[in-house]
Amino acid sequence: MSQNEKIKLTSYSSKGGCGCKIGPADLQQVLRNLPETVPNPNLLVGLDTSDDAGVYRLSDDLALVQTVDFFTPIVDEPYDFGQIAAANAISDIYAMGGKPLTALNIVAFPIHTLDKQVLADILRGAGDKMKEAGVTLVGGHSIDDKEPKFGLAVTGLVHPDRVRANAGAKPGDKLILTKPIGVGILTTSIKKDQLSEEEIANVTRVMATLNKTAAEVMDAFEVHACTDVTGFGLLGHASEMAKASGAGIRMIRHQVPFLPRVRELAEQGFVPGGTKNNFAHLEGTVHFDASLDQIDQWMLCDAVTSGGLLIAVESSQADKLLSELLANHVEASLIGEVVSNHPGQISVLA
Repeated sequence: MSQNEKIKLTSYSSKGGCGCKIGPADLQQVLRNLPETVPNPNLLVGLDTSDDAGVYRLSDDLALVQTVDFFTPIVDEPYDFGQIAAANAISDIYAMGGKPLTALNIVAFPIHTLDKQVLADILRGAGDKMKEAGVTLVGGHSIDDKEPKFGLAVTGLVHPDRVRANAGAKPGDKLILTKPIGVGILTTSIKKDQLSEEEIANVTRVMATLNKTAAEVMDAFEVHACTDVTGFGLLGHASEMAKASGAGIRMIRHQVPFLPRVRELAEQGFVPGGTKNNFAHLEGTVHFDASLDQIDQWMLCDAVTSGGLLIAVESSQADKLLSELLANHVEASLIGEVVSNHPGQISVLA
């Protein structure tokens, strides 16, 4: 067994993946203190709607899409961590309807504590995922840090008229989710040695899967809004969509897909702090059916790493989009709809 295989990478971080984001409540307090930016007519998507990436118009038929994402280890295998971190960062470009082009590595690594081969394997995993996405690595930056962190700054392109922002969802739209959730609970369970090798491989596969196919399929449909589901959880990102769109959302719990054993492990106490922070932040915004217990509510707020796309599509096209996604091996589900009443609010039915 190599030295790499003996390393439990998640033991080097107190939190993992997108669960290490600053909580939405704290982040809101910080961002409201930023000075007002000078209005720019070419800035198509900025800070205002908490969207996945910024979009800047270069010409009438070309806009730049920019995003950055990095986090601490979510799995123990360095190569897998690199793949997941890359897929997660690139996902923001797909969520905006864009095509990713270039990326910069962002590295923090305890170079005198961990074997250098660990970092090499993280970068190799990210490199392979970038090749799969058709993304060219153009550079990066690294620092010596006691806690490993890795991610990418990604640049892409999109036609200004084809931007898929999280704003724009319309009453009557159907909501489609393209990956199962429960990642935060499962990866917390990995740190506690509660998952089998097969279960670890399955959640790793889901996180490392690019949203490339889902984005390409949805491009042929009348999609009014889109976001990817990451650290603020399914309900957190749905809430941002509802607020940005000035509409309400109705979600159906039994239609939301979860990875295997999520409820069982949540009942055993393996619920990450980020998930509980998400739940607390949504108090007053999300209204749960009385039959949904605390575990159900936490599961729907679970902090996701490299999750799927949440797509608001014209209702008459929803079934066709869903069938096309499934035909292309995307694990998609129809989970709810956009409604006109209670703008900015979410109701979750059993």
